Amino acid sequence: MSPGGPVILAVDLGTTTVRAASFALDGTVRHVETRRCPLLQPAPGWLVVEPDVLMAATLAAMSACAAAIEGAEVVAVTLSTARGALIGLDATLTPVTPLLTRHDSRSAEAARDLRSSGQSRELHRLSGTPVHPGSPLCKLMWFARHEPYLCAATRWWVGLKDYALHRLTGAVVTELSSASGTGLFDVHRRMWSPAVLDLAGVSESQLPPVLPTTAVLRLSATAGRSVGLPSGTPVVVGACHEPARALGTAAIDSTVACVTLGATGSLRTVVAAPLVDGTETFTCGALTDDTWVLGATVANGGNVVRWAGHTLAPEHPSTSGDDWAPPALLRLAERIAPGSDGLVMLPHARDDRAHPEGSGPLGAYLGLRGHHSRGHLVRAAVEGVCLQLGGVRDRLAEVTPVSSVHLAGGAFSSPLWRQVMAAVLDCPVRASGATDDAALGAAALGLFAIGLSPDLQGAVTQLDPEGTRSEPVTVDPALAAAYRGLRTKLPVLRTVVGRVGDILDEAAAGHADGRTDALPRDAVGG
Repeated sequence: MSPGGPVILAVDLGTTTVRAASFALDGTVRHVETRRCPLLQPAPGWLVVEPDVLMAATLAAMSACAAAIEGAEVVAVTLSTARGALIGLDATLTPVTPLLTRHDSRSAEAARDLRSSGQSRELHRLSGTPVHPGSPLCKLMWFARHEPYLCAATRWWVGLKDYALHRLTGAVVTELSSASGTGLFDVHRRMWSPAVLDLAGVSESQLPPVLPTTAVLRLSATAGRSVGLPSGTPVVVGACHEPARALGTAAIDSTVACVTLGATGSLRTVVAAPLVDGTETFTCGALTDDTWVLGATVANGGNVVRWAGHTLAPEHPSTSGDDWAPPALLRLAERIAPGSDGLVMLPHARDDRAHPEGSGPLGAYLGLRGHHSRGHLVRAAVEGVCLQLGGVRDRLAEVTPVSSVHLAGGAFSSPLWRQVMAAVLDCPVRASGATDDAALGAAALGLFAIGLSPDLQGAVTQLDPEGTRSEPVTVDPALAAAYRGLRTKLPVLRTVVGRVGDILDEAAAGHADGRTDALPRDAVGG
């Protein structure tokens, strides 16, 4: 890339994938570098990453991106990170724990205790974050119960964003978006909650001070040398993935929702202030002081169809990265009629160990007949995921109006995914198959923070003036009608499958005890 006008460098950190993207301020140039690091499972249900391995990947991606712009002025670095991670640091700011990802489920017992005691409802009302094994609140409760000596040696408890900011700037801080996703923060009073900190077994002095998402720090000399940028370059602290992605897809109107689909799926919309529903379903986190993002995540998203690809077509394994099924397999599914000729999949093929109640709902294929082919099985998986997200949209619409939806994420590069999702939603839909929407949102927030754009919407338009990242999706009326009929049947099907799961659990317990009386009588021939 030849030298050009000024750019802003956005760094989007997931727990295993880092993207560094440079966006030209005139909207004409974009360069993206991606690095990955391994997800580790040292014990059942534990899912961790080595913090310094992840930071090495981050610095490498930033360095490669900075080299690619060949001397163009970098007006700022801005960050977006995954929410819910937790790292313990000692007094020298050295990690004393690995990075516990959101999907680490060691604290499931703590989450169950909070729900069974009735505390979870008040905690959700206070923090905007449902009680969940993946939340830092429950993780801290686990450490207090099981690692008291480690807790005593821990000077700071920080999240992924906080650790990245420390490595880039030397500061120990967090920001409103990250804090509002911990379960420890009073989103109404905008402060760490003393009562919740007592419950978690930590003091306020062990948590970083909370800055606005638009706060600006400075790149340290050490980090600058590592990535090839001048010392003192502005670093905008930025927001978490979900709010940044909503901004990056231009879904920041209060009536527009953003559906993202990669390995997992989510649906979110923007509200003007913290809004907490009474069902303990939705998370409400900050984009800025007066722009909040409300929504929910489903753990079984595009990974369900990737699972189907590996299981049903091992000779065509799914590729690494963001292809959520082999293209040939999706082409088979495209030939199948909507509704998969009576085959329905409840898309919980992957065990969600971070589910509040344990392993989560039981996955199932229902209505299987001899005429159903591989294509039917794959299409039913796609439809099951989309119907699940459609149900989230319905529940969200009961809390705040939703009139249109933007689709984003690698899965929506597939025409089948776009077509089915649009028909399930049955409202005006725009779609983008881009995988760097969170980076674009971080860049737009950065432009706004350093005063180069008067508002958030203007910042997105400046970086993507032609709106080339998304296009309208035509909703097929016949397809929408077919899925409306199917959606009315899903609650009953879920209830039935839930009972089947109970029977299977009882049977498993009976086998473990060497008994057969836990099985239905006709299952043992008597």
